[in-house]
Amino acid sequence: MTIDTVAAATATAGMYTTSTSTRTPKQSLDSDAFMTLLITQLQNQDPSSPMDTTAMIQQTTQLAMMEKLTAIESTATENFSLQMRIAAAGLVGQEVSYAKADGTVVTGTATSVSYKGAVPTVSVGGVDIALDVISGIKAAPAAPAATLAS
Repeated sequence: MTIDTVAAATATAGMYTTSTSTRTPKQSLDSDAFMTLLITQLQNQDPSSPMDTTAMIQQTTQLAMMEKLTAIESTATENFSLQMRIAAAGLVGQEVSYAKADGTVVTGTATSVSYKGAVPTVSVGGVDIALDVISGIKAAPAAPAATLAS
């Protein structure tokens, strides 16, 4: 019998049992969890042999590094998103190619861009195509020059 089954059986066993709530554990160590652990460690240390200050400085330095790396990751994600938007906007008016689900290659002029989803979509011939599906780009053919009548 699994623990989940026992908890469910206990919760419905009778009128004197209360419903049990399950706690979902955190999957990452953030600064709040780190500070909670550090405070708990300091509160429960042996007074005759206190925590080494070098170890505490190392731990706080590691926390600061973790926070900076998290900030860098967030910035990199934002930069990538902006680069995708710029790339998609640059396709408007260009002739693009993409492969359909059956493998046939379609070529058409990109007429508009949508930023609704996580990946920008480019409208080609009335069909919205995800930016990462586009396989080729070619400059749109130049419009014929008007001839001057003499």
